[in-house]
Amino acid sequence: MSLDDGSAGELPTTTSLHNVCFRSLKRTLDMFLSNYGSSIPEHEESQRKKLLVKINSEYKSVKDLPPPQKQKESKVEAKTEQEGETGKGVEQLLSEIDKEKLKKVQQNATSLIEYQKAADQSSKALATIKSTPAGNAGALVPRKPVQFAKPEWHAPWKLMRVISGHMGWVRCVAVDPTNEWFATGAADRTVKIWDLASGQLKLTLTGHINCVRGICISDRHPYLFSVGEDKLVKCWDLEYNKVVRHYHGHLSGVYSCAIHPTLDILITGGRDSVARVWDMRTKAQVHVLSGHNNTVMDIKTQPTDPQVITGSMDTTVKLWDITSGKAMCTLTNHKKAIRALQVHPKENTFVSGGADNIKKWKLPRGEFLQNLSGHNTIINCLALNQDGVLFSGGDNGTMDFWDYKSGHCFQQVMTQVQPGSLESEAGIYASTFDHSGSRLIVGEADKTIKIWKEDELATPESHPLNWKPNTSAKKY
Repeated sequence: MSLDDGSAGELPTTTSLHNVCFRSLKRTLDMFLSNYGSSIPEHEESQRKKLLVKINSEYKSVKDLPPPQKQKESKVEAKTEQEGETGKGVEQLLSEIDKEKLKKVQQNATSLIEYQKAADQSSKALATIKSTPAGNAGALVPRKPVQFAKPEWHAPWKLMRVISGHMGWVRCVAVDPTNEWFATGAADRTVKIWDLASGQLKLTLTGHINCVRGICISDRHPYLFSVGEDKLVKCWDLEYNKVVRHYHGHLSGVYSCAIHPTLDILITGGRDSVARVWDMRTKAQVHVLSGHNNTVMDIKTQPTDPQVITGSMDTTVKLWDITSGKAMCTLTNHKKAIRALQVHPKENTFVSGGADNIKKWKLPRGEFLQNLSGHNTIINCLALNQDGVLFSGGDNGTMDFWDYKSGHCFQQVMTQVQPGSLESEAGIYASTFDHSGSRLIVGEADKTIKIWKEDELATPESHPLNWKPNTSAKKY
């Protein structure tokens, strides 16, 4: 059978199947959707009956008088029958009054329908109608303009010192409470202690068998705590420079740790998706703060509720009540993994950093305040000083400095890798300010520690504030 014989009843080859479907769809729309978008006309008689039924259902309970009142009324009617025509006149007057009341109710109902129609038609207006007790009288109330807080001027930061000594990525850093030295942990399985003023190496602590991921230093005891991917939580006595306690319980690598500012407890979190609360002296596990579905990346503590804040790779932040061991609140605004948290030293606020945004929250309920947008990378660390300078370090080596109050980014810097390193090793993994807030210590992927300071010669005239209000900022 030839091709010509079989294709006699088919469509012409010039007309494609797409065009045929499109024409059929167009005919269907023209036939059935000619009045698409127009509102359904209202039937006045049905609306009137609807209102009468509604009035009857709402006022039915007060339509008939209660029995005691009926007895009184029957006595009154008996007296009026004796009086004759005078009673009939009173009844007639009462019925007229009832009819007038019913007419007023119906008029008010119809005016309410008309007002609702007008409101539906003008729902797209930019001004709102404010109702007044006078009835139909209304006033146009314009919307208030959004107020943007002007950022405070901060001096730009510049590189002061580069310290080399680690043989692996520098993953964590912490400053001594006396502000004389700081400690760093790295992927070379060591904890090193450096002099803050000179940058000289003072001590190297060995004992971990895998990457050291977290360090915290107690301000009430001569203890340094270190955690790592080897599931170990170690307590170092800095008077003897050796391990005095181990805390056993984590089922996988430990990524973060924090010391409570007033209680003798230690909180650690890691890949087993829980934060564990330890008694420092007895090594007992007080609580297991469970609820996250992925790695707990960062932990912060404060003396007031919520005393523990955790950020996880499951994109949530949890505020914990450590007396009961349960979550007070779960913040789900982030859409990407959260790797860093930072609590303000004076205000009752904190920030969380993810690949989507840096978000600012109000404590104790975790109310969302604002977004700090612009650092479009994976944010590994956050640091904040008393002057309101917020630092965010990115996985691609970008460093952003923010005004904490307004959320304005006043400086963006790209880190420089040390000679001999690859360009792909430009990554910021850890950061902290010293206790004076004048030095920023940064641990990087090129195995170096860099110390930054403010430019003393900078003035508002030499480095003017380049700020424009961000009208398109998200409110969630």
